Amino acid sequence: MTDSRDTLYANPLADVSSFSFDQQVVDVFPDMIKRSVPGYATILSMIGTLAERYVTSDSRCYDLGCSLGAATLAMRHNIRAANTQIIAVDNSSAMISRAQQVIAADSHEEVPVTLREALIQSIDVDNASMVVLNFTLQFIAQAERDTLLANIAKGLNTGGVLILSEKVAFADEPHQQLMTDLHHQFKRANGYSDLEIAQKRAAIDNVLIPESLNTHRQRLRNAGFASVDVWFQCLNFASLIAIK
Repeated sequence: MTDSRDTLYANPLADVSSFSFDQQVVDVFPDMIKRSVPGYATILSMIGTLAERYVTSDSRCYDLGCSLGAATLAMRHNIRAANTQIIAVDNSSAMISRAQQVIAADSHEEVPVTLREALIQSIDVDNASMVVLNFTLQFIAQAERDTLLANIAKGLNTGGVLILSEKVAFADEPHQQLMTDLHHQFKRANGYSDLEIAQKRAAIDNVLIPESLNTHRQRLRNAGFASVDVWFQCLNFASLIAIK
């Protein structure tokens, strides 16, 4: 099982289709996200650290929008509590198919992983000590985000934690433009051309809808989380920790 370099937008496209998590994206996804999201490796590492701290015995962990299972493995490799399990969910059949191979090849079998192909909005979170939404909520319709987070909060045990990582937007237009420019420079430094950056941006517009950090904070508080704030940010990418 090998992962290819992301060249999906390297050549001029007559029609740039809306971005979707199909097989061609799956084949290059590890390279794509590493070269596109500043701080991604740090976030994954800290998800493992947070799993060691917050996951409790006889509870469940959820990776909602699991893609190829990177956050699932970060949790699995660091959980020290007994009798726990991870439920990893994605609505892309191509992602789930590859994730099954990834999980099957992993040697840390002490923590069982169940993979589900489903809309994360349909999942009943229950007896959870940790839930991860790692760059997932931004792809959910805005009208459905409140209900999703309220469902997660309801299913988390007291003291349980939600990790919410997102691309974020800024109300101040000059700052928004600066963060966008710096993000594009980050991508250029990682080998993407201006053509690739422009075509990917066209593909993902109206598919990935970012919101401000204040919007995320307020929504999480409204959902019932007692403690909410940012623990990581690099440019226009951030991760929040919300504790029940």
